[in-house]
Parts: sequence; C-alpha cells; structure tokens
Amino acid sequence: MHAAAHRHRALAVAAGLGLLLPPLLAAGPEAAASAAPAPLAAGSMAAAPYEYLGWGDPQKPADVMAATGVKWFTLAFVLSDGGCNPKWDGSRALTGGSDQAAINAIRAKGGDVVVSVGGWSGNKLGEKCSSASALAGAYQKVIDAYRLKALDIDIEDTEFSNATVRKRVVDALKIVKSANPGIVTYVTMGTTPSGPDANGKDLIKKGAAAGLANDGWVIMPFDFGGHSGTMGAATVSALDGLKAAVKSAYGYSDDTAYRHIGVSSMNGRTDDAGETVTTGDFQTILDYARRHHIARFAFWAVNRDRSCGSGGSAGDSCSGVSQAPYAFTKIVVQYAG
Repeated sequence: MHAAAHRHRALAVAAGLGLLLPPLLAAGPEAAASAAPAPLAAGSMAAAPYEYLGWGDPQKPADVMAATGVKWFTLAFVLSDGGCNPKWDGSRALTGGSDQAAINAIRAKGGDVVVSVGGWSGNKLGEKCSSASALAGAYQKVIDAYRLKALDIDIEDTEFSNATVRKRVVDALKIVKSANPGIVTYVTMGTTPSGPDANGKDLIKKGAAAGLANDGWVIMPFDFGGHSGTMGAATVSALDGLKAAVKSAYGYSDDTAYRHIGVSSMNGRTDDAGETVTTGDFQTILDYARRHHIARFAFWAVNRDRSCGSGGSAGDSCSGVSQAPYAFTKIVVQYAG
C-alpha cells in the first residue's frame, strides 16, 4: 500500500538534503548538551505534533507554542549520512547548527522534543548500520546530543519491508531501553484501515518476542489508497486493529494494550485524491485517545496547520482545507495522556 504513500515525507527529505537552515535564534546555538538528563517539560509528551524544519516555510517553534500552548514537538528527520552515522536529513550535524538552536528555543520556553529517526525517503540508519549494536550506537548519538527523554523510530519504505531490518530495529531499541532507563520509545508505521498490515504485525510480534518494552506502537492512518466512511472512523478502525495486534503479541489486557498504541494522523488533504482529514476527524481521534488513554496523539505536520490562501493547494506548507491557523494543533494539545 505504500508505493505512493508518504510523498509528503519524500519531498521533505529531498528538500532538506544539503540545506543549511537559517538559525532560529539570534544568538548562536549552545554547545552540545552534557550527558546529564534534561529536565522534563511541562505539558504532555503524548501530544507532540511533527514539525519539519527543512521545508514548508516552517513556523518558529516558539511562535507555535505561544499560539497554541503546545509544549512538545516531534522534530523530523534524522537519517544516515551514508554510513552508520546520524545526521539531520543525512547532511546536517546533530549539534552546533540550526536544528540544535530550534531545540534550545523550545526548551527555553519550557517545552521539549521527541526526535524522529527515519521517514519515507533518504538513507535509513536501520539499513546502513549492519548490526543491532551498531544501530543502537547511532540512536545513542542522537539521544546524547540532546539529552532526549523520548525517541521516535518512523519505520517506512525499505526499512519497513525488510524482515531483517525490522528485527534489527527492535533489537537496537531494546539495547537503547536498557542503556537509558526511563527513556520513552515510539515505533511509527503505516497502516491499513483495519490495522497494521503483515509487516506491521510482524514488527510488533518481533518486539514482543525480543522482550522490547516499547512505550507506543504508532500508526499513520492516511494515504490508505481507499477507505469507507470518514477519516475519523477509518482511524478508529485502524487503531482498534492495532490494539488487537499489540494485545495478541504481548498478552496485554485491553487497557494495557490501549496504553501502548498511538496515532500520527495527517491534517487536511493527504496525498490520496479524495482523502481529507478534517478538524472533526481530529476531534473523533481526541475522543478515542481520551477514552482509552493511548500512548501518543501526533500528526504530520505543524508546517501544514494553516490554510493555503487564494489559489493555493495542499502541500508542504498548508492543509488544503479552510481552517484557522493552528486549528489542528489546538485539538491535539488538549490530549494529556
């Protein structure tokens, strides 16, 4: 189902490659963070929408925080530099640049970040690192650079379709969990309207078999290639299927299974013709999240959380639907876990 899926992410990575972003702070970025753990931000880590700083005329995170009250962002994407070494978009150093400046700005306002590794396009660390221990070492570099409290592995395309790589990612995350007590990990993947496909179910089963205490198995319920009913209803159906897969693999109770699943939607018009996610759909997702206390409610992306204006169409920097600025973020931020 993913042959054409997540073109938004492919465009994002392509636009970001080799691009040095203007600093988001007037002052120069701070030196690399020490190994001491960062203080936990106020607000809910469970509500951390994606922002991509490489394209789409990205809003300054501090402005988003002031306008919406959101405290957490998921910043995307960390990729391979061609080997088993993490860089932003595979090209920008983790520390000392505009990406770190953005994180510093978020933290200065009392917020914090989840860093997302992967995405649809570009060189994937899961493929370029030849072993679980090497991959865990690459993930650790990202954690250490920012004293992270949470890490998101957005496993897509060839990383997702390769059983060997799926197991490598799971085993690497288990190492990371052991080395960083208390760190929150999310694994984010595509889905069908009825829940994870065969690859997704296998990934969850591999996690359970390895004893990976993953905090959130997260689906992206869009770019379905066809669905019935509203996107809100399709999302609920997909989440129910995810819950069943996690419950079966781990032997969890219903309540515990719900608390280990999550959703990362897409706001407005998606890449599929005729597929639109409305604020009403987001409200449906919020109601579901609150009812079941799921691990995560995010979306792609803050960059798009505004109307396109006259003659504009959905894409990198707007949703393609009539909306007030940050209408989708203002729904997500209501989720407290």
